[in-house]
Amino acid sequence: MIRRFLAAMVGLAMSATPSSAATSELVPTGTLRATFIATNPVQGIIDAKTGAIKGPADELTRELGKRLGVPVKVTPANGVPGVLASVKNGEADVGYLAFDPGRAAEVDYSQIYSLAQNTYMVLENSPLKSVADIDRPGIRLGTTQGDTGDLFLTRTLKNVEFKRSKDGNMDVAIQMLRAGEIDAYGTNRQRLYELAQRNPGLRLLPDNFFGVPQAIIVKKGNAALLAVVERMLDQARTSGLIAGAIKNAGLVGVDVAPPRPR
Repeated sequence: MIRRFLAAMVGLAMSATPSSAATSELVPTGTLRATFIATNPVQGIIDAKTGAIKGPADELTRELGKRLGVPVKVTPANGVPGVLASVKNGEADVGYLAFDPGRAAEVDYSQIYSLAQNTYMVLENSPLKSVADIDRPGIRLGTTQGDTGDLFLTRTLKNVEFKRSKDGNMDVAIQMLRAGEIDAYGTNRQRLYELAQRNPGLRLLPDNFFGVPQAIIVKKGNAALLAVVERMLDQARTSGLIAGAIKNAGLVGVDVAPPRPR
């Protein structure tokens, strides 16, 4: 009986417009609720004056809501833990989060919709010229503890000394660079680009160390809603919606992900 119910729900989710009964199961509150990392401009940018949100999290959620025939609410969350908790606890229906194998044990991920390139920020006069210069003894590297870039670097770098920031405060990162406490700071290029634009004496390395895969998460086992998300992302890639959302937000170093393997 349960298997037949789930199969029916997935079938309804894959249709162009789910029925009202199916929608009530997919979006129990009647409003599609989405969360994203408040400090990650690759997902969403918050207007400091109005609180309005623009970027992929906003545009993709609106498109998903349109397909479901429901209003949407997009809310910034406090880091990776905030997005994960909101979806796991049922406070949000979907969340925007970079894929990581460890997190996939807690929630279900959609296909990748974009790749957020990560690089390093250094002082203008730093001898470091490329990503290949970083993994050397004596290099002190700043990262945001627990973000996808940090997890990747932790797995791959063998020689650096990590100086992790728990809250990802980039003003502190700049202070550490200028005080000589770290030699470089690694995170997504968009975030570092914004910092370098506002703070003379900083530069970004020209190459990238990782393209962080951005995806949409749903509560573990929610196959029906995930099916709707997958169909939307397939069509959003083909129609140019994802590319348009990246362009409209003025994002730097963010690429549309290639289609998922069939």
